[in-house]
Amino acid sequence: MTEITESVQIVLPQHCNGYKKPRLFGGQLMAWIDVVGAVAAKRYAKSNVTTVCVDNLNFLNPAFLNETVLMQACVTWTGRTSLEVRVDTFVERIDGTREKINRAYLVFVALNENNEPVPVPEFHPETQEEADEFEAAIARRYVRLNR
Repeated sequence: MTEITESVQIVLPQHCNGYKKPRLFGGQLMAWIDVVGAVAAKRYAKSNVTTVCVDNLNFLNPAFLNETVLMQACVTWTGRTSLEVRVDTFVERIDGTREKINRAYLVFVALNENNEPVPVPEFHPETQEEADEFEAAIARRYVRLNR
């Protein structure tokens, strides 16, 4: 099973817009997603990484002031020097229940100390879910390359 990297944040006033019921800024969530995705990619590649693209980012539900936001990142595909990471984001309620608020796919490139691309370990799906995600990642890559 692919290693899961988690990050937890509490939505604070500086993370919100000015609505009557303050909501988390989408840009703030994007920054958190980029960080947890990069950590997952660095751990997998065992090297520094840089974000190449955010392939897909779907805002499904809002997060409000003082809510707990949990992000879970995992590698879904690797190329020679690049890798795709999926980040699922949830609002975690006081009772421990979770509601998905976002899913994002990011692509990173592994770098050496001279900021040159370096090979990453090949990803081998171990479960049916991982295999399905791997096949979907190949399709996303095809779309990205043909844009």
